[in-house]
Amino acid sequence: MNAFSTFLNSMDWQGLFEFLMTMCAALLCLTVHELSHGLVAYKLGDPTAKNGGRLTLNPIKHIDIFGFAMMLVAGVGWAKAVPVDPRQFKNPKRDMALTALAGPISNFILALLVAGILSLLYSSQGLIETMIKFWGVDGLVLVLSFMASLVVMNVGLGIFNLFPIPPLDGSKVLFSVLPPKVYWAILRYERYVMGALILLLWLGVFDGPLHWLIDQGLYIVGMITRCPLFL
Repeated sequence: MNAFSTFLNSMDWQGLFEFLMTMCAALLCLTVHELSHGLVAYKLGDPTAKNGGRLTLNPIKHIDIFGFAMMLVAGVGWAKAVPVDPRQFKNPKRDMALTALAGPISNFILALLVAGILSLLYSSQGLIETMIKFWGVDGLVLVLSFMASLVVMNVGLGIFNLFPIPPLDGSKVLFSVLPPKVYWAILRYERYVMGALILLLWLGVFDGPLHWLIDQGLYIVGMITRCPLFL
């Protein structure tokens, strides 16, 4: 019993809660991203995601374990791709591009919304005092940390997915202007490029340019929302 009490007392509870907050932020970013793909595809005439139970905010339906781990470690990752059948679209190449763009755009919108709330909190002493009254200083710090992580992860996920590298969303936008034969040929080899992309991420090849782009994205979010955390 004494050993168990010693173990509990030695736990870094603050660090544990911060890690859990980061996990929750990552789950929310990835879930919103994939749900947006599915919703736009459905609106454009493809019910594949809906029939597969992917039009849901349940993260279990969307999470890819390795992609989720990369989200926690590297700040960028991926979820289980929402199934899309381009044959259901009236204009397959255009509608595929719109479906692909829906994911990153949803992340940018969510980042702006959360940063706007943060900006409001930082500019209102009364709100801060009320939150401290109910949650305490430590609780307030955790909430603000969660919200800040949510903004950073959404911006990072949105920017990363705009890279024109298969199978990222940016590649589907780029391929929409290619001749049909080239477009479908590239789509067939997405899975192999994905393996190379994971390796490059693991080796840190994208770290420099990606972090620079994320910093610029966060600055733009800060300019739009006037949130001091990102200026």
